[in-house]
Amino acid sequence: MPTPSTSNPTAPISGCASGRCGSSTQQIDELDASTAQRVQDHPCYSEEAHKYFARMHVAVAPACNIQCNYCNRKYDCSNESRPGVVSEVLTAAQAVKKTLAVAAAIPQMSVLGIAGPGDALANPERTFATFAELSERAPDLKLCLSTNGLMLPRYVDQIAAYHVDHVTITINCIDPEIGAQIYPWIFWNHRRVTGREASEILISQQQKGLEMLVERGILVKVNSVMIPGINDQHLKEVSRVVRAKGAFLHNVMPLISDPAHGTHFGLTGQRGPTPQELKALQDDCAGDMNMMRHCQQCRADAVGMLGEDRGAEFTLEKIEAMQIDEHAAMGRRIALRAAINAELAEKRAARHAASAQVIALHRATVSPGRPVRMAVASSTGAIIDTHFGHAKSFRILEVTADSVHTLGTRAAAQYCGGEADCGEADNTLARTLASLADCEVMLCSRIGIEPWGKLEAAGIRPDGSHAMEDVASAARAVWQAMLESGQLANAPAHQRRA
Repeated sequence: MPTPSTSNPTAPISGCASGRCGSSTQQIDELDASTAQRVQDHPCYSEEAHKYFARMHVAVAPACNIQCNYCNRKYDCSNESRPGVVSEVLTAAQAVKKTLAVAAAIPQMSVLGIAGPGDALANPERTFATFAELSERAPDLKLCLSTNGLMLPRYVDQIAAYHVDHVTITINCIDPEIGAQIYPWIFWNHRRVTGREASEILISQQQKGLEMLVERGILVKVNSVMIPGINDQHLKEVSRVVRAKGAFLHNVMPLISDPAHGTHFGLTGQRGPTPQELKALQDDCAGDMNMMRHCQQCRADAVGMLGEDRGAEFTLEKIEAMQIDEHAAMGRRIALRAAINAELAEKRAARHAASAQVIALHRATVSPGRPVRMAVASSTGAIIDTHFGHAKSFRILEVTADSVHTLGTRAAAQYCGGEADCGEADNTLARTLASLADCEVMLCSRIGIEPWGKLEAAGIRPDGSHAMEDVASAARAVWQAMLESGQLANAPAHQRRA
């Protein structure tokens, strides 16, 4: 089931395994028609859409009005893939020009967001100047912004006036005592405020802003950074409260605490959660809230499909040389979007019919085998096209006799500025293996002898025999082979070791 390549708009449009995360296929089908239309081609708000539609962030917001202990902004960095990092800061005019160039080259692009590298609303002139011009010249694009929420109540009316339909607020706590451990200071009313007082102000503004956005019908996604020992036991309450106030989606993300990034938490040894801890918390929150599990924790200048970074193709120097027909490009985007959505609608209808048949069969039979968790190296999520050693992230699947569910994505251990700069070469593979410890299979296009052996030693079976095949079909084939060879009679290796 290939996903159209962003570099080839004529590629086949076809489906995906149904997901159970984010706004999954089932959840979208349960939405009212208006809301479903607003999320069906938004790659962050729909787990299904992120396999078909692209987004870009324009880095027009360098300043920030709070300090988070997990953040260290970098303005000219091409080596790190995390929030708060960009290769170049843009003026509003440059951002508009870059957006129109990218949207002409990538017709799957449906969303333009402002997500830093600081805070969108700490840079209101640049942010709203960008939205104002794009709403005129590319009205088919969805406009989004991300904010820490401190200035949100002041700008809600302006956000609504520019038809910014999706807003992400980062809310890590609703308890000021916990907040004081995350935020050393905020800048408020022309002064720096610290400690509990700073957190009280920030939390109050976030909650007020959330309520105001919901009153205006704007979809709100809440991002929360899971910090073990600080807010991990608290985030379920956060999820319950923001849902009660009308937030549409909750995205619990793992703390990135690599010392090489220079953040306070990274330098002081604060660890991030294990994949198992993150999933357990997401599962706990899912009882109260729609959860996003396909987040890639993108850069503030990300371009392309989620998980892709095509920013190097669209530097200011390169876009100056591009000839762009804005109206023709918009026509191509609208036509492609309509075709994709029509095909997805047909596939949903077919799946519903198949599901009804499967439910009926399940009343008389029990599916054989047990679930198998697999990691996949894929640049798009649809095709197994990535060398194990080149993967920036791995898609995690849970495969059963009846389904292939996407559980989320996990970042591969990455170098910062190259192995020599960071001295991390010896640890990179070990960190990747630790992040995949609950998987039994690694599907990739190719893999070297050394990592092959270490994966096997860790109880993860490498499999490069399905290179360039559809992810879901390959996963089903591997699962069936494991069933027929008797490998599913026992518990997974990581459970036997526990």
